[in-house]
Amino acid sequence: MQNVENFLEKQGIRSADIDIRQLVEIFTAEMQKGLEGKDSSLRMIPTYIEADNEFLKEVPVVAIDAGGTNFRAATAKFTRQGKLEFENMVNAGMPGLEGEVSKEEFFSSIADNIRSHVAGCDRIGFCFSYATEIFPNKDGRLLQFSKEVQAPGVVGEMVGKSLLEALGTPDKQIVLLNDTVATLLAGKAASFGKEYDSFIGFILGTGTNTCYIESNSNILKKSDLDSSKSQIINVESGNFGRAPRSDLDISFDNTTGNPGNYSFEKMFSGGYFGGLCLHVLKTAANEGVFTRSSGRILSLEQLTTGDVNNYLVSKGADRGPLQECIEESSEEEACIKILETLIDRAALLVAANLAAVVLKTGKGKSPERPILITIEGTTFYKLHKIKPLFEKYLTGYLDGENKRYCEFTEVPQSSLAGAALAALID
Repeated sequence: MQNVENFLEKQGIRSADIDIRQLVEIFTAEMQKGLEGKDSSLRMIPTYIEADNEFLKEVPVVAIDAGGTNFRAATAKFTRQGKLEFENMVNAGMPGLEGEVSKEEFFSSIADNIRSHVAGCDRIGFCFSYATEIFPNKDGRLLQFSKEVQAPGVVGEMVGKSLLEALGTPDKQIVLLNDTVATLLAGKAASFGKEYDSFIGFILGTGTNTCYIESNSNILKKSDLDSSKSQIINVESGNFGRAPRSDLDISFDNTTGNPGNYSFEKMFSGGYFGGLCLHVLKTAANEGVFTRSSGRILSLEQLTTGDVNNYLVSKGADRGPLQECIEESSEEEACIKILETLIDRAALLVAANLAAVVLKTGKGKSPERPILITIEGTTFYKLHKIKPLFEKYLTGYLDGENKRYCEFTEVPQSSLAGAALAALID
């Protein structure tokens, strides 16, 4: 084990190699620059959604969730008792997954799925989790698709306007938002009747992102905002570019399809974490940490985050590809040590991200009025030990002169719920 400890120290991939206070300060500085319109890795995108407003009650709306491989829609209303109710649920595949479709085909497919819902509703909330520039009318222009959707004619188009045209209902109100903003709103609605000082949305699944409520007076890059109001800011935190990366982080980044972009996300999100672990394990094999297992590790072509988790938590015979590579108990201990070290570092990075956002709100200074942080994503809830390690690092940092009070929640179907609620903000 001394050999693996020396390797981890040499590579600088431990949580002990990161100064969390310095990282929080750097993250906060990038947030500030993004709000001011200066060069920053954090885009700090205004959403024009005023989360401090109340939700309309007993008003039917159409809620749409599109952002992965699945398309979902329903009619929804927020009851006077503070409960969000759904009816007429629709589940379908996203258009453009089976082959390239035109702009007209893309929006016609979505319109056909919700046409029966729209007749009795004047408002539509659309959780559209692709890179989109949001405008003051709460519509958005698609910047690029991801997740294998093939509809190049949609790029550059106004998403809400195009959908309303396909529906033949150009006068209905539509609000476009992403899944992180939807998560924040879903948490706010689920807290109906409780007192919170502010709200944060955080996602750690395939990717990662954060949003929070900011005073318009601090959004200096937009001079036409009402300074007495506030709105949700989409941080785009996965693109944070000033985290302390090791040589292994950089060399792994260079193996991905978009080197240099979303480098923070590549250190801990589910879409990349398995690949990072394999990259580190292969380096360890090349440096003699593994002997009998080295050849099999070096020949392993792929490792998912699910594979990593399975190897760490499973007790049976089927622990996945790493079990097939590593047979000796001493080398199994070394492998587990490397994987758990990377998870521990991931937890600290997530804690630094959220600590910076919590402090930026200026809220949560009283235990009677904490900040509610709604968290979604299988990586956060399923990856071995990351949740308790994150909580340890965050509570440890938000103490003393940084003392803040936070609560955490998870909301079922948060993207669909948030879409409905965005349409219900008066």
